[in-house]
Amino acid sequence: MRSGTRRSGGLKEIEGDHINGTSCREDIEELLKKGDLRGLLEKTGELHGHFCSYAAYGVKAGYIAMRELGITNTGMEEVVAIVETNNCFSDGIQVVTGCSFGNNSLIYKDYGKTAVTISKRDGNAIRIALNPNFEESRAEKYPEANALFEKIVVRREEPTLEERTRMMQLFSEMAIELLDCNDSELFTIERKTITLPEYAPIFASLRCSICGENVMETRARIVDGKPVCIPCAGEEHYAMKGDGIYTER
Repeated sequence: MRSGTRRSGGLKEIEGDHINGTSCREDIEELLKKGDLRGLLEKTGELHGHFCSYAAYGVKAGYIAMRELGITNTGMEEVVAIVETNNCFSDGIQVVTGCSFGNNSLIYKDYGKTAVTISKRDGNAIRIALNPNFEESRAEKYPEANALFEKIVVRREEPTLEERTRMMQLFSEMAIELLDCNDSELFTIERKTITLPEYAPIFASLRCSICGENVMETRARIVDGKPVCIPCAGEEHYAMKGDGIYTER
């Protein structure tokens, strides 16, 4: 859902950029055509900030779906991804598929599963979920990486520079290795037909009578006959944090 505010003027051609009407995803689409998973992982690293196994799972799952469905994405909701987790996996999905919250083609279901359903507009879809047997085998195969993860990420203990560097090195090695794993070993894959939501509507903006900021009309509250934003109204709202979606004031 977007606010109704629109920018005026046409697209300008800027040398060296894609702001000339051509696809902004040309490089990613080329990597998809070539089946260059390592290149897609590198692109994911630009968003995610590092390489790790779950980002690699997202790259693999996104690539499989885009390949099997034979689709490209221009960010106009022709492809929709329904992710069931907010872990590193989701960043791989966003980069490879081009589905994001901002272009209204990413749906988040707070199931806590490393899984995604990617669909065409006609409802032709594929659901890909991480194989739990494969997932559980990683700690045994990479005991050093697992021990460092438990210390630094799970228990939040202060690491030495050497420990942090070693963990990131091992994460990178694991991620690259996973790209070559057999699809059926990594995932359960199911073709299905689903019903997608309608295209995202465009809503008008209202100005909050207290703070003066614009707010989407569907999120505004009316207090004493005037529009008020949720923070100024002090009302409950949904918030997504690292451990899921909650209501808060």
